[in-house]
Amino acid sequence: MAKGRTSVYVCDSCGHDEPKWLGRCPACGEWNSFKEVHLSPPTGKTSGIAGSRRHIIPREIAEPKILSAINPTPPQKYPTGNEELDRVLGGGLTPGAAVLLGGEPGIGKSTLMLQVAANLPGLGLYISGEESPGQIKTRADRLKLPQDSLEVLCETNLETLLVLIGERKPAYLVVDSIQTLVSEEAGAIPGTPSQLKIAGHRLTTWAKSSGIPLFLIAHVTKEGTIAGPKVIEHLVDTVLYFDHSSSDLRILRSSKNRMGSVDEVGLFRMGATGLTPIADPAGLFLEHRKDGPPQGSAVAAVYEGSRILLVEIQALTVPSKGGIGRVYSDRIDSARVSRIAAVLERHAGLRLSDQDIYVNVAGGLRISDTGAELALALALFSARSAQTLPGDMVAVGEISLAGEVRPVPHLRRRIKTASDTGLGRFFASAAADESGKFPGKGHIIHSVRDALAAVLS
Repeated sequence: MAKGRTSVYVCDSCGHDEPKWLGRCPACGEWNSFKEVHLSPPTGKTSGIAGSRRHIIPREIAEPKILSAINPTPPQKYPTGNEELDRVLGGGLTPGAAVLLGGEPGIGKSTLMLQVAANLPGLGLYISGEESPGQIKTRADRLKLPQDSLEVLCETNLETLLVLIGERKPAYLVVDSIQTLVSEEAGAIPGTPSQLKIAGHRLTTWAKSSGIPLFLIAHVTKEGTIAGPKVIEHLVDTVLYFDHSSSDLRILRSSKNRMGSVDEVGLFRMGATGLTPIADPAGLFLEHRKDGPPQGSAVAAVYEGSRILLVEIQALTVPSKGGIGRVYSDRIDSARVSRIAAVLERHAGLRLSDQDIYVNVAGGLRISDTGAELALALALFSARSAQTLPGDMVAVGEISLAGEVRPVPHLRRRIKTASDTGLGRFFASAAADESGKFPGKGHIIHSVRDALAAVLS
């Protein structure tokens, strides 16, 4: 930087800086994105623009340690008071953990965080950049939450917030939302990638150094991903996504978790008193019909995290107008649907290449468990052949490219859960049972041909 310069031009989209204004950013290609940022005089020996923009904070130099000499004892986790959130977090909240929560507008992110914050031990701090203190108070009254252990502050200036939390040292911090924070170093427009990078880095650094849990609420794009640069998700310890499948059902899942598994799913029901955890969701996604299931419907027992869920897979096939079939599926990977359809056509003689295939999961749950592939194959067969499957049937199995039904783990638990729900006919591979014996009553299935033959009989 030239000596005596008092300002620099910074791109709002990517944070690239230039000594003079440019119409188009050479780094990200955005037009008219450069804003003038005034530089504060440096207080120490620094180099470059970044050093001239902030004061030097002296700190102790960390010494490297031998790996074998490091204490491997993980920090003690403590419950948040919400069983479903604890399940997704990996057993509870870890001191100093940074948790990022994203979801669509109005889905219940602020409600969940207010419920959790009001029940955590110690005096916490809730930072709101979108709602007034009166609105937060009204919601807390409606949810009948304890209010003596939570402080509320409406503040969007990042530097002011860092000074405040450094002085008060709350037991935990909730920021709603990170897109509303503004740092003087990145201009005056909130929500830009530069603002999010600075806010995310400084807040997570503070959480790690202080050992205080941090919750960050984030906006999402129209594609459903967290808005802003991906570096925010790399900085935090846990990334949670809040989704909905029906008018009142909410699904919480983790896409990243340094403190536990990412396979767990938390289920809530939204009501007048806020979000209520669903303790026993085994048959939650099943539709109990008096006249039996419709054509193209099959029940699968899927393993999500540490529990079994029974879901109804629905399939519909219609002749393709262009002669080449397409697959429409968002709850099950469309590539998996195409693979199962190809196996059925090759090994079962079921022509699906000239059909448009529509696949849905009742209740809106996204399925990644390979144990649902046999149920998917039976649903496709039922839709294409116009034959109804038995109403008390549950299918469990993974399908190989050779048309074999491969074993899946936790078969006993899957069948027991189905039996407790009233489903008594099982289609599964006997090899999935560790003892070598098929648990319960049902059909031993070795291939998709066996499965179709059992259905037709």
